[in-house]
Amino acid sequence: MEDKLKILLCEDDENLGMLLREYLAAKGFEAELCPDGDAGFKAFMKTKFDICVLDVMMPKKDGFTLAQEIRSANADMPIIFLTAKTLKEDILEGFKLGADDYITKPFSMEELVFRIEAILRRVHGKKTKESTLYHIGNFIFDTQKQLLTMGDKQTKLTTKENELLALLCSHANEILQRDFALKTIWIDDNYFNARSMDVYITKLRKHLKDDPQIEIINIHGKGYKLITPEEQ
Repeated sequence: MEDKLKILLCEDDENLGMLLREYLAAKGFEAELCPDGDAGFKAFMKTKFDICVLDVMMPKKDGFTLAQEIRSANADMPIIFLTAKTLKEDILEGFKLGADDYITKPFSMEELVFRIEAILRRVHGKKTKESTLYHIGNFIFDTQKQLLTMGDKQTKLTTKENELLALLCSHANEILQRDFALKTIWIDDNYFNARSMDVYITKLRKHLKDDPQIEIINIHGKGYKLITPEEQ
């Protein structure tokens, strides 16, 4: 049997935190509960976690700050934000920090588990599947190492950037349907996930700008197309 998947759970509401920890344990996960952002970061640096579930509004250090510190230590760590806030700006801020998902309170614990499992399936499943190397113009893209290389310059991609670029590469010079990309990577094609994908498309364009042969273009009403020289 494999070891249980470990979750860093940061939630300052003691009752909710304990309920979530017990529910996750019942579903076969091992969750370490921390009451604030400081405790969360200390726990993260001591233990190897598979995913982080972070409340946004916490004492000592909020979830956004904690997420930045976690991503500085491990750019690939999947992160889900929990929040009572529903403002678009807050949700988009979470996605700009590289959040994999965002759940507003109140939420069902079953939904949280579904989203955790979906993210972990993508992250772990892609390590053994699909093409490892893509040649994109003058770039070499290694999906397993999450590296984009051109000459001496290497760019380490986040998990979301890696997944989206891999999907674009698998549809190179073809239209990647927007709804398909959203459901493949973000599970749900809602407004906030669609805005998040736009943010990641902008990031990928910046990563690829050193090769003028390459473009990611918008196909109005349909999706995106990665324009790249055809391999001979």
